Amino acid sequence: MTDTDRRQFLKTTATAAGTALAAAPAVARSPRSPNDTIRVGLLGMGGRMASHVAALLQMADENVEIVAICDCDQNQLGLALERYPELKDKKVKQFSDMREMFEDPSIDAVSNALGDRWHALSTIWACQAGKDSYVEKPGTHNMFEGRQMVAAARKYDCIVQHGTQNRSSPNIMEGIAKLKEGVIGDVYTARGLDYKIRGNLGRVNPTAVPDGLDWDQWLGPKPLREYSQFWHKRWYWNLELSSGCFANQAVHEMDILRWGLGIDNHPTQVSAMGGNFVHQDDRTSPTHVAITYKFGEEYPLVSYEHRSWYTNSEAGFRDKFPFVQPDYPVGTIFFGSEGYMIIPDYSSYHTFLGLKGEPGPSKADETQTMADLPHFQNWVAAIRARDHKLLNADIAEGHKSMAMCLLARTAFQVGRPLQFDPETELVIGDDEANDLLNKPSYREPYVVPTEV
Repeated sequence: MTDTDRRQFLKTTATAAGTALAAAPAVARSPRSPNDTIRVGLLGMGGRMASHVAALLQMADENVEIVAICDCDQNQLGLALERYPELKDKKVKQFSDMREMFEDPSIDAVSNALGDRWHALSTIWACQAGKDSYVEKPGTHNMFEGRQMVAAARKYDCIVQHGTQNRSSPNIMEGIAKLKEGVIGDVYTARGLDYKIRGNLGRVNPTAVPDGLDWDQWLGPKPLREYSQFWHKRWYWNLELSSGCFANQAVHEMDILRWGLGIDNHPTQVSAMGGNFVHQDDRTSPTHVAITYKFGEEYPLVSYEHRSWYTNSEAGFRDKFPFVQPDYPVGTIFFGSEGYMIIPDYSSYHTFLGLKGEPGPSKADETQTMADLPHFQNWVAAIRARDHKLLNADIAEGHKSMAMCLLARTAFQVGRPLQFDPETELVIGDDEANDLLNKPSYREPYVVPTEV
């Protein structure tokens, strides 16, 4: 199939899908007052869920209540009530299969902290059951999933917030506003960085599946493999189960870069070069990678770099501005005709003007960390208003930011730069890259549907 044929095919199927979605009935919802209690089920009781629980418990006086927990690992379910004794007092319902939780009519919304491989399908299932969702980053594992998540949210009138919580940080919101007002002049380039210490992750050594773990369900859409601690505990550096360094931290920085530059479309050119230069282990995500993006002539060049071993600081990250991540240089830099702006964590911005880098406008609060609470509050406000346009990080925005991560991962996997058509979401003249981006292989019954 030629590129022209492929574009025509995609446009035809997109039109047909749009017609089908427009004709599909919305999920019937019980009449509710905007002030009614919003009853939330928690999905995936691993480490990241701690931030979800903390934020949702702080919203108890806003008529938000945690009523259920779900995990396919009985050990995690048991530990949840020890980690969060407040939930034990609430006598929350417990589920080991998310589909049963979605079927429960007493649950209004889902707070989703599963791994990357599950985000798309679980969110689509939740939408089909009429549940609003807060889904952790990275939202998708391929471009196809992003489109399907947006389609499901719109078809079933569900409020789906992507977990890029910087969008709800008051200080970063102020910084982005000032950037757009021209505080550093005209922005000519922008850069994201993620330098974190990651040690040797070990090897794949198959063992028996631990008691209480539904390994089939844990793997979900991905190929069934023998159990190993490496697959179970180090999945986020395995490109079969996640996007590794291309999305784990990167999606936060990509999202800020796109937000600050006012980019509302996909890149047209992407390159990614790197490899495993430190440890000899079984990770498939590189220890180091350098990425560049071009979005057309109207936007500046964007770059991103990941390192996972000893490194210098950059622009004061870590050494001078250590509030949230004191051990790691992580953040974004915008370079302008009058100076530069840094966003060195999840809660601050600083500007430096002129040849000598004199301090300009800034905002930092050492007591403020990750903006989980305001991000959840924004989600709940949109739920009450039944208006996805009120979301700071609607799933459509998540799809656009994830596209940057997925394109970089694909360029690295195929070993060459990509020319991308933002309209069709296809790599030009590269079937191998398009297969990685748009033709995922799923394992029954965990299949992301072509029609949601």
